[in-house]
Amino acid sequence: MIIAVASGKGGTGKTTISVALSLAINEKVKLLDCDVEEPNAKLFIDLGDENQEMCTIPIPNIDQSLCTFCGKCQDICQFNAITVLDNKVLVFDELCHSCGGCDKICPYNAVSEYEKPIGTVINTKTKSLSFVQGKLDVGNAMSPPLIRAVKSRIDNNIINIIDCPPGNSCPVITAVNGADYIVLVTEASPFGLNDLKISVDTIKELNIPFGIIINRTTDIYKDVSYYCSMENIKILLEIPENLNVAKAYSKGDTLLDAVPEMKGELQKVFSQIKECVL
Repeated sequence: MIIAVASGKGGTGKTTISVALSLAINEKVKLLDCDVEEPNAKLFIDLGDENQEMCTIPIPNIDQSLCTFCGKCQDICQFNAITVLDNKVLVFDELCHSCGGCDKICPYNAVSEYEKPIGTVINTKTKSLSFVQGKLDVGNAMSPPLIRAVKSRIDNNIINIIDCPPGNSCPVITAVNGADYIVLVTEASPFGLNDLKISVDTIKELNIPFGIIINRTTDIYKDVSYYCSMENIKILLEIPENLNVAKAYSKGDTLLDAVPEMKGELQKVFSQIKECVL
């Protein structure tokens, strides 16, 4: 089973929930941190030795001696990564999506590819929890290939929990694609509700079952609960605002360290997910 934990905005507690859910489940779990631009799940898990693997993407390389500057490679590129001048071809690798179209269309075999490093994939584990993290190199803006590299380590024989990037753009779509269930983590605030609505619209397009966890709930702001009720969206759990959780988080401790009784609540969440998926 693959459970993706996502959020429309940063700071809602997505990683807090991902880690706590991984530790609460009484089954073998693999936690995959796909927030590759700012991975931090590792800070809350005591893991063993790491195995690091470099992740690369293919980038076109133009042999100027074979090129006739016909412009076909430029025409096929939908991301403006190639510009053909009168006597030179420029490749902007930061725009390249590694589709390989320029290589296939060139009639003169002037295009080859080289592997450009974009980040690392870290594998480690304990007795009960396996962990995979992607870390994008500084200066690289293309995170989906690294997210896919992290997801290639999914083990379909156990429970996989994906800590997704925040937002609703391409990295999130890449992370949740193929998931059996999505847990949307939001906060009880106008900002949380605004971005939750965008996330819900996005996930409905993907046709993946989902539920909501509302973090930092108070008696002051109830609009998120009201929205879920009106839209017939399942609320899996509401977590009251608790200063002890914030203090634990600042020390690298988990939600379960701060509120041990939350383990049983998260096990109930997992049971609800299984009932929906299986």
